[in-house]
Amino acid sequence: MTKKLFTLEEANHLLPYIREELSFLQEAKRSFYHLYQQREQIKRQQPENEQELFTLECQLEFMEMEAQMHITQLITKGIQVKDIDIGLFDFPAIINGEEVLLCWRTGEDAITHYHGLHDGFAGRKRID
Repeated sequence: MTKKLFTLEEANHLLPYIREELSFLQEAKRSFYHLYQQREQIKRQQPENEQELFTLECQLEFMEMEAQMHITQLITKGIQVKDIDIGLFDFPAIINGEEVLLCWRTGEDAITHYHGLHDGFAGRKRID
C-alpha cells in the first residue's frame, strides 16, 4: 500500500472531519473513564454482583472497539493520530522536496505548521 501524501489544501479540507472525529473520541474517552470508575467501585463494594460487572465489562469492550474503529478510519485515510487529549494530528506531505508532517492542533483554524518526520511537535516550523 502506498503512503498517502497530502497537499496543504487537502489536509485543511479534512479539518472539519478531524474536529468531528476528535470530539467523538474525546467524549468516548470521558465516558469510558466514567464507566471504568463505576465498574471499579462495584468490584470493591459488591464483588458478588457478577451480572452488573459483566454488563459493564461488555459496555467497556464495545466502547473500546468503537473508538478503535474511529481511529482506524483516520489512519486508513493517511492521517496520523498523535494525541487525543490535546487534539494533535499529522499529515504526511512533501515540502521543498523533503518528506515532512503537516501538523494541526485543536484551536488552530488551519494547518500553518509542519515538522520533520522525527522532530515532533517541539520541532514545528511555520509554513511559508
